[in-house]
Amino acid sequence: MFDVVIRGGTIVDGTGEPAFVGDVAFVGGIIAAVGPNLGPGETEVDATGKMVTPGFVDMHTHYDGQVTWDAHFTPSGWHGVTTVVMGNCGVGFAPCRAEDRDWLINVMEGVEDIPGSALSEGIQWDWETFPEYMDAIDKHPHSIDFAVQVPHSALRGYVMGTHESETEQATEAQVDEMKQHLRASLDAGALGFSTSRTALHRTAAGVFVAGTFAEVSELKGIASALGEAGTGVFELADEHMAVPRDLSWLEEIAESTGRPVVFNLSQTDFASDMWEQGLAGIESAAERGVPVFAQSAGRAIGILMTWRGTAHPFLLTDTWKRLAELPWDQALAELKTPETRAALLVEEAADPTVFEAYITQSWNKMFPLGECNYEPAPELSIAAQAKALGKSPKEIAYDMMMEEDGTGFIYFPLFNYSDGNLDLLHRMHTHPQVRMGLSDGGAHCGAICDGGMPTFMLTFWGRDRTRGPKLAVEHIIRRQTLDTAVFYGLNDRGLLKPGYRADLNIIDYDNLRLGKPKMAFDLPAGGRRLIQRATGYVATFVAGQQTMDNGVPTGVMPGRLVRGEQEMPAAAK
Repeated sequence: MFDVVIRGGTIVDGTGEPAFVGDVAFVGGIIAAVGPNLGPGETEVDATGKMVTPGFVDMHTHYDGQVTWDAHFTPSGWHGVTTVVMGNCGVGFAPCRAEDRDWLINVMEGVEDIPGSALSEGIQWDWETFPEYMDAIDKHPHSIDFAVQVPHSALRGYVMGTHESETEQATEAQVDEMKQHLRASLDAGALGFSTSRTALHRTAAGVFVAGTFAEVSELKGIASALGEAGTGVFELADEHMAVPRDLSWLEEIAESTGRPVVFNLSQTDFASDMWEQGLAGIESAAERGVPVFAQSAGRAIGILMTWRGTAHPFLLTDTWKRLAELPWDQALAELKTPETRAALLVEEAADPTVFEAYITQSWNKMFPLGECNYEPAPELSIAAQAKALGKSPKEIAYDMMMEEDGTGFIYFPLFNYSDGNLDLLHRMHTHPQVRMGLSDGGAHCGAICDGGMPTFMLTFWGRDRTRGPKLAVEHIIRRQTLDTAVFYGLNDRGLLKPGYRADLNIIDYDNLRLGKPKMAFDLPAGGRRLIQRATGYVATFVAGQQTMDNGVPTGVMPGRLVRGEQEMPAAAK
């Protein structure tokens, strides 16, 4: 007899092959059989009319601090994710000496827009080295699995000193020391190394993240640990316009180490064709057998503008700066007055930077979010509405944010929307060298909420898109299960096949919905974050145990730290 049988569901098994109706049975947390009319189970779950998929593997998250207080890795855990990979973009919380904790919190607050007060109160520090960090977070109970990468900024600060790491080039001895720390971490089970070279990544103090301008020789020296260990991924948050130039040394790292290299690839308004050059570069590398990959988000990487968020059109005005210091109920009361509205509609920001002006004044890039419309037509923009209605763009923006008692949203698709549609992402998500990533689960708390990307992929790309071609559901499932799992060497999951881990979702696909985002204040110290729930996830299982029941945690905690690459099941070899 099986432990559990999921019976009569429409199985999308992660291979990309057509779905079929059948049963999935597991014993001891491992899938024992898949097929029609399987024998009885101690527990039987009727999945008739429902989709059954592997659990989703999100390879780009920032739960490095949240892992110490949130057992469910929300919002990812609400969206069928059963494994997350943390430590991306070169930022994290280990290695770290006790006296440098505030420095690393300042880094994460600035780069990933996670409230510093929440990190200060929430993180349960119990480590110095990276292997000690792994041991510490492995002690906490969790409902899903998680894995880690070694962040360059923390490693640099630990070896060079915090100030020097931000201002100086590393010596050969320091590079070798960083390499040795990485090697010890890989031996302890880290899945890779990450770094950042984008000017967008600055600390809360406004300083470029340590390692942003590190010499390429330093990166090569540290990365050689990956080759020596024969394991791990090299992950880079690159400057968007530098991608074509940087591909040469990224290829050198991939070729010399034999390990996968992956970087972020997005379209920007400032160089809207650069992403195509990036695709051409990874295609050329693939032809020569060099493992260089891009990762792409599922939709435009956008800002959700709202009064209590990180950015909105009135952010830099003196009136808003005064209101932002007030308790929200008082600020909202003033925003509802004709006098405050009139003041904000005429007030201009003093000397904004080019980027600040772009964010706060690009009316053609601002749209009503509505019922989660992530591919808005140009005629819906604030600029177009203002012209059609004979109003100023500021009036339209103000009124949008005042909807629902001052909690309304403006959607600003920052990247991947220069063409006014998502066709370029269709190309990326059908490209063999592009991986599904950049959900940034746990990060950008006041600006985006993309941790629900698996749900978006299924609903938008698989079912609801109207402005262009869709993607086959089987393809979407493979991209965020088998493909992401195997990329990080997690060869024991991502498929509904005998011998694989019993991580799976039962989904009411016809009724799967991505909820509207909202601002919550549920982080430690009352810190803010944007959250987005979903309906339609009937059940989520991790290692054969049901962890979610219609979006509600069951209290079962089978999740663990995944250490190192995992063997492919013998039955699959």
